[in-house]
Amino acid sequence: MENKPLNRRTFLTYLGTGATALAAASTGLGVLSETANAQSNSLLRTRPRKHGYHFQPIEPSTKDDLVLPRGYKYDVIASYGDVINKKGDTFGFNNDFTLYFPIYDSANHGLLWVNHEYTNPLYVEGEKVNDTYTSSQIEKLLYNQGGSIIEVIYDKRKGSWNMIQDSVMARRITGLTPFALTGPAKGSRSVNGASMVQGTFANCSGGRTLWNTVLSCEENYETTSADAKLDAAHYGWVIEVDPFDPEFQVRKHTALGRFNHENASMGIAKDGRVVVYMGDDKKDACVYKFVSAGKYKESLGNKNSKLLEEGTLYAADLKNGKWLPLTLDAVQNAAKGKSNVLKKFQTQGDVVANCHEAAILLGATPTDRPEDVEISPLDQTVFIAHTNNDKHGNIHGHITRFFEKDSDHGAAEFDFEIFAAGGRQSGFSAPDNLTFDSNANLWTVTDISSDKLNTAVWTSFKNNGMFMIPTAGRDKGVAFQFASAPVQAELTGPCFTPDERTLFLSVQHPGEETKDKLHPTSTWPQVRGGNRPRPSVVAITGFNF
Repeated sequence: MENKPLNRRTFLTYLGTGATALAAASTGLGVLSETANAQSNSLLRTRPRKHGYHFQPIEPSTKDDLVLPRGYKYDVIASYGDVINKKGDTFGFNNDFTLYFPIYDSANHGLLWVNHEYTNPLYVEGEKVNDTYTSSQIEKLLYNQGGSIIEVIYDKRKGSWNMIQDSVMARRITGLTPFALTGPAKGSRSVNGASMVQGTFANCSGGRTLWNTVLSCEENYETTSADAKLDAAHYGWVIEVDPFDPEFQVRKHTALGRFNHENASMGIAKDGRVVVYMGDDKKDACVYKFVSAGKYKESLGNKNSKLLEEGTLYAADLKNGKWLPLTLDAVQNAAKGKSNVLKKFQTQGDVVANCHEAAILLGATPTDRPEDVEISPLDQTVFIAHTNNDKHGNIHGHITRFFEKDSDHGAAEFDFEIFAAGGRQSGFSAPDNLTFDSNANLWTVTDISSDKLNTAVWTSFKNNGMFMIPTAGRDKGVAFQFASAPVQAELTGPCFTPDERTLFLSVQHPGEETKDKLHPTSTWPQVRGGNRPRPSVVAITGFNF
């Protein structure tokens, strides 16, 4: 094979061999140890492949469709308003994070968790009257956020994925669902004494626990809580749901902090403690991790959820490569002489409820909208999508890679690098959600604001897209475009099935700039309602190995 570098738009004949071979071939990365390999496989639920992905990278597009490479196709499996179960529950609006849970270990039949981030009054609750919503409108606003658990199956005869609309396992978790609070803020003044709260909304991304439950993250909760006249202190948390167990009390883990959560990525420290990495999706916000006090025991199943109730929350100091513990003592020491600040931080519940202020007070580094955080199956390094920050001229964003000391997620120190930068030179702008395949290729989707798409310095990127970026080997850091979104849509929540032959993907807010329903700016997907744009989840097939 020639050593000539591949251009990102060149036909791709090689994208990764096995993860171990990649590790051996790449500078500064050692061959995976048996322990690291076992950990990464348990998290990824799959083994590295001998052969990688082969596709012809696509060019940027302005087409009002989900554009894929030759040989790939998509099935629309769930759209806003679709009935999902026998009860008649319906699929929520603006689907985001997806997570596949096999039924009987099947890669062709399972439950799919889907986040619902926010609504559009044009299509859901309607416009306010006298600057307020009616009780009926508030119910629609809350019902259509949260999450959907849907049952999906691959029909081998037809060669397509479908949702089972009369499922007995499918259900909704919404802004109306009762939630239990856990951890230091439960019952505290920081949540106005609450131990139970109403609902979840603004659900952006999330993660899978080691015990096979969903962590879903409440991001931009402020508008909905105000519109629904709900206590804002009850939102901005990480929630946990067991898709297979309706009796499992859905809960919000306050020990993981309250801020504009993008996602929660779970790893395990060398001593068996559970670690959760998180980003605060706003400008000049911080990167966090939570380390449990107790250790993970596989035999306990979802009872391991207790691990997320007690531990230490840290914020990253990038200048010094240190994780700063957000403890009450540390915050109070930093606030000495500042009476108003000290008054705010009287308990650990106050600290976790006011994470951003506590982190900045302790010297954590404000960054450029840290969104999705994912752990590499190759070497357990941690990748963070910093979407952008125009306040500091970071218009196109970048992806950062953390190296924990001794490759231990429980470490107190780290180093980092800028793994890839957005811009014309890389072909992508505003990296957002991330996922890995078993060959340690990083897949990212982009989130250029719909009102900026195809204008000014974003013109060359055209519609939002999805890119595959090898993290080792000769094409390390090179972005290859795999998909282009419909007009004004954002691609979110990429998730592979265990055999990696299907990729689930959310197509969020197509035609978001529409002002008149009779003249939509997008008509995708032109199913289940004609020319009305509908946020939808698709299943992409065509992956061959």
